[in-house]
Amino acid sequence: MKKIISFIAIAIGLVSCDLNRLPEDAISPNTFFNTENDLLLYTNSFYNAMPSAEDVYNEDVDNVVKNSLRDELQGTRVVPTSEANANSPSNVESNARGWRWADLRNINYFLANSGKCPDKKAVAKYNGLARFFRAYFYFNKVKRFGDVPWYGSTADMSDADMLTKARDPRTMVMDSVMADVNNAIATLDASRQLNTITKWTALALKSRIGLYEGTFRKYHPEFSLPDANKFLDASIEASDNLMKNSGYVIYKATPSTAYMKLFSSDNAIPDEVILARDFSDELQVYHNLNYYTMTASYGKPGLEKKLVNSYLMADGTRFTDIKGYETMQFAEEVQNRDPRLSQTIRTPGYTRIGETTPLTPEFGATVTGYQLIKFVSAPKWDTFTKDITDMPIFRYAEVLMNYAEAKAERGTLTQADLDISTKLTRDRVGMPNINLAAANANPDPYQAQQYTQLSGSNVGVILEIRRERRIELVMENFFRWDDLIRWKEGQLLTKVFKGMYFPGPGSFDLDKNGKVDLVIYEGTKPTVAGAQVLKLGSEILLENGNKGGNIVVNGHINKKFNESRDYLYPIPTQELLLNTKLKQNPNW
Repeated sequence: MKKIISFIAIAIGLVSCDLNRLPEDAISPNTFFNTENDLLLYTNSFYNAMPSAEDVYNEDVDNVVKNSLRDELQGTRVVPTSEANANSPSNVESNARGWRWADLRNINYFLANSGKCPDKKAVAKYNGLARFFRAYFYFNKVKRFGDVPWYGSTADMSDADMLTKARDPRTMVMDSVMADVNNAIATLDASRQLNTITKWTALALKSRIGLYEGTFRKYHPEFSLPDANKFLDASIEASDNLMKNSGYVIYKATPSTAYMKLFSSDNAIPDEVILARDFSDELQVYHNLNYYTMTASYGKPGLEKKLVNSYLMADGTRFTDIKGYETMQFAEEVQNRDPRLSQTIRTPGYTRIGETTPLTPEFGATVTGYQLIKFVSAPKWDTFTKDITDMPIFRYAEVLMNYAEAKAERGTLTQADLDISTKLTRDRVGMPNINLAAANANPDPYQAQQYTQLSGSNVGVILEIRRERRIELVMENFFRWDDLIRWKEGQLLTKVFKGMYFPGPGSFDLDKNGKVDLVIYEGTKPTVAGAQVLKLGSEILLENGNKGGNIVVNGHINKKFNESRDYLYPIPTQELLLNTKLKQNPNW
């Protein structure tokens, strides 16, 4: 039986509160915080800040595209009047959705009262857990808003100066975040537990924070933020510690299925997954992944063409170096590619888990034609909100990607570093490793055209690491949004999103088994047994109409990204009125 422990809301009477509403009304420090079990019960509530299943899989930036666009991609964000109506990336981590402080108030209240427990070893452990969540909370706030007020203790309702303080500098806040995560690393258990925060989770968080902040400071000189290398070094140190001492490894099985099995397993694989959100049929805790990928109800998600083009050939050569790659049709373009492509989308020969009938992409469920299979489990879980695959929040592969990228950005990367990081994720699927010298000697022009901020002697290998990161971590935890923000590549969000190539109207055998799978027509709708039939111009759009081209997704929308504004979110106007010491972010 699967265990649901840390991610269940424990009924201990916690109230949702802002900084000036106190949880003391629900929990008295005189009667609580007396035993280790009290500390456990209180801190279990902190786990509600972790991403939901939808927060993990529901990516919709430029890796996975849908038939609708978020405000962030359309350039239509406005300053919200209040936090309650603040626009936000759909399904990002819940405590990053706006100017909310209730989670922080509960954490600081715990830290102020946990010392009443006479078990000082337990106090140190659970204080470390609380500081992990405070670091996590503030990391997400800084990513969203930049400068934010730092509250390292509870704010008394009578303390007007504390409740209406100005935003503290990002530099001070992030130094405090790193102090918190370092405390968590020093005090948390060194065991490996799938559903509980441990020392290794804290190291993984430090690895993530250091890379984000270091590269954000490097690629955003307009904010005049110092010490980029300090954060890159912190990421390297945390990653190295975890890599050498944790015992986590990359899950390996048959190269043609290992990557897919990692994500379709009902139970998270503890060899690689550091922290997961648990789901269970026995306890009736479900999510909606299978239904999401196989119906038209959730935007018909599909991989975007540039990402599909980025997958290498199986021998490690570049697909986009092949003459005529732009006009390859589906069955040809997906042959002999990095095996992760056929384990991320439906390709010829794909069958559902436990079944033998080959399936082609269903255009009623994918707007680009590249239909997702990552996380897709057995057909018995296809019912609406009835899926139980565990969702990874931290996994070892991310730490390896962080290590390689931070070393490359720092200018200290060696081939030996690649051999202990990117090589492991590529070994899983039988792909050749990145060659440092070759990558820098011959940077990929297709990738370089996308990432415009790079310069220096390490351009080639950074491009390859970004390729590896994008492919390995697609459809997980909104990494892509964070990556584009920290690399200052918001311009990629303004490009037209595309899907499969078709030469024009006609009949198409998508898997080359001798049967027509898809008909694109003009005029009168034909009847073709066993085939999907789509009307050109309404049910499917091609770049050049009846002259063919790639599928175009939302081509009628003129996407915008304001380089002087959109790397941070606006503070709601109500908050500015309530606290006149707060200042709005630039150009909002």
